[in-house]
Amino acid sequence: MIRRFGAPPQRDQHYRPRPGAYAVLWRAGAVLLTHQEAPEPEFQLPGGGVDPGESPLAALHREVREETGWTIAGPRRIGCFRRFAYMPEYDRWAEKLCTIYLARPVLRLGAPSEPGHRAVWVGAAQAAALVGNPGDRHFLIQALRRHQPALSLAP
Repeated sequence: MIRRFGAPPQRDQHYRPRPGAYAVLWRAGAVLLTHQEAPEPEFQLPGGGVDPGESPLAALHREVREETGWTIAGPRRIGCFRRFAYMPEYDRWAEKLCTIYLARPVLRLGAPSEPGHRAVWVGAAQAAALVGNPGDRHFLIQALRRHQPALSLAP
């Protein structure tokens, strides 16, 4: 069974599966996050939905590039979770199936091409406090503890 974060599904609501790939991007003691302005301002792990016919790794590379302007290397799967949410940009309820990877940001190609996103480098402890999604936060903290075991992070 895949661990769930966030609110449980509503009994009378139909949810469509929405697979996604997201990355903890770690380099030299800092984490690269994306800040999304709408529908609510929020710091997130870069990533997003896997399009039909697209592999999760191809989606990960594409989404990170769109949301941060960076290319990545060496993605390694570190876990997955699910959450139930309304996606206003698609006007649908979804069971988001989120696969989380640890990867290295390699090259900045430019500004994010995804409207309403900006790339933000933050220190490890600050990243854990900023990320709004509890599932993202859980896997971010796990990854950071592997890299900096002495780092003091909230659970």
